[in-house]
Amino acid sequence: MTNAALHVARTGLDAQSARMRVIANNLANVNTTGFKRDRAEFETLSYQTMTAPGAPSSAENRYAVGLSLGSGVSMTGTARVNTQGSVSQTDNPLDLAIEGEGFFQVTQPDGTIAYTRAGNFSLSAEGKIVTGDGLPLQPEISVPQGATSVTIGVDGTVSAQLPGETSASELGRIEISRFVNPSALQALGGNLFAETAASGTPQTGPAAAEGRGAIRQGSLEGSNVNVVQELVDMIETQRAYEVNSKMISATDEMLRNANQQL
Repeated sequence: MTNAALHVARTGLDAQSARMRVIANNLANVNTTGFKRDRAEFETLSYQTMTAPGAPSSAENRYAVGLSLGSGVSMTGTARVNTQGSVSQTDNPLDLAIEGEGFFQVTQPDGTIAYTRAGNFSLSAEGKIVTGDGLPLQPEISVPQGATSVTIGVDGTVSAQLPGETSASELGRIEISRFVNPSALQALGGNLFAETAASGTPQTGPAAAEGRGAIRQGSLEGSNVNVVQELVDMIETQRAYEVNSKMISATDEMLRNANQQL
């Protein structure tokens, strides 16, 4: 029985250690543009049923509660919390924030599409709107050399004043993708996500339409990490880890006493 207690306490140590890693990652990304915090989720491991509830205890009576012994805990996954981060104004015309649901689309080097909430875009040497890593926005939009006053509407329409023209010319439209289950998108790093079977297929179209968020030019969405809440979770995790560690020490002491007495 005491050996089983050691195993249960060990699963508690593993689970709390993994949760602390999730919290550490959240705090590390407190200033990451468009970052969404993760929440560790747990489940109980299998139970050993010694006596089933309702089993006969005598010829006329039955057990009211039974006897089941658990075997510990495990972390089942990390749920991404997709609440809106605070939007701050930067006055940079290529800084874009999405207010509401949706992701920008970018093309990866292998040709696949990735999704991001980070809207800190720039221009490449060819005039394409790209991420900081040089990944082009999809659909691709190029700003001609000499163009001034680049304007991006809430629906993603990109316009600019071209040399020799009296009115602004439309250069293209930024499209937004939203998912039925955005928490199931696979995190790739670099503020990028990939579609999965659990996320559903992307519903792509103009911004500010059919549930997709509006685009705010000259603004960036910050991380939705609440530092105070993360610190509270960190202290809670630390205390839980200490309790499980003490459980191992106590169980070891019980085994030592048993060996000395036998």
